[in-house]
Amino acid sequence: MTGTVSIGYFADGPWSHDALALLVSDPTIRIAFICARHERPDPVLKERAKAGGVPFFTHPNVNSREFLDKIASYPCDLFVSMSFNQIFRKELIAHPRLTTINCHAGKLPFYRGRNILNWALINDEKEFGITVHYVDEGIDTGDIVLQRVFPITDDDTYGSLLSRAYAGCAELLYEGVKALQSGSAARVPQAQIHPRGTYCTARVAGDERLDWNQSSREVFNFVRAISRPGPEARTRLRDSEVRINKVELLPDVPHYKGIPGAVIGVHAAYFLVKTRDSYVKVTEWSSAERVRIGDRLK
Repeated sequence: MTGTVSIGYFADGPWSHDALALLVSDPTIRIAFICARHERPDPVLKERAKAGGVPFFTHPNVNSREFLDKIASYPCDLFVSMSFNQIFRKELIAHPRLTTINCHAGKLPFYRGRNILNWALINDEKEFGITVHYVDEGIDTGDIVLQRVFPITDDDTYGSLLSRAYAGCAELLYEGVKALQSGSAARVPQAQIHPRGTYCTARVAGDERLDWNQSSREVFNFVRAISRPGPEARTRLRDSEVRINKVELLPDVPHYKGIPGAVIGVHAAYFLVKTRDSYVKVTEWSSAERVRIGDRLK
């Protein structure tokens, strides 16, 4: 019979909500405290902590002596990080007897870092991964506990991947906690998979600008990668910004040279835009300007 495991939960946002629900539903798991992001504490986590009688707090530096002294009064077997935004240092990582784990929506050692689902679509990946790993002092570099991959099809968008990732992260994190609790957890060094891996930087304001001087496939991937609930791809028509939420690839379009960004066809429900190699069908957009044949998006 596996004994009860006590968890310190460092978490934020929708990623952490489903996972918390799974953890608290297990009578052999106890949440000792929830530490939320300091800048904007998650109100859902705060309310759930209150309802469950779980201590809830934030701190600007979880590696500080002040914080380490604070959590000493909350005995924990394991620390769990889910969408938390501070890098853990050695003393904090090693504080609980079962150490510290993190759940990452990327197929480590590839896609370390930020905005992984967006980058996976931009890069035309055919699958994305979810990884539970031990935390070390690097960024998403610790040994792997569990990993699972999920297919990506042309019907997928940022929203569809996000929905699957929320559920997948919760399930895999719970499995990882149970493996550690039972003493059966694996420890696979990432270097055994690839000696270097890849790292993705955060996407920032301005990265929404759509470059029409890409192939139709690249335009399609870029638009769906940041479609709602993302910021949407942006281009300009005369003096107005155009937000593009969906484009479609058309079968058997000839490849030919032209002016990338030129509007080459306008219909009631869509318009066609020349890309570097062919053209795409824009089906969801918003603009203060009316689109006309011969317009150039830039």
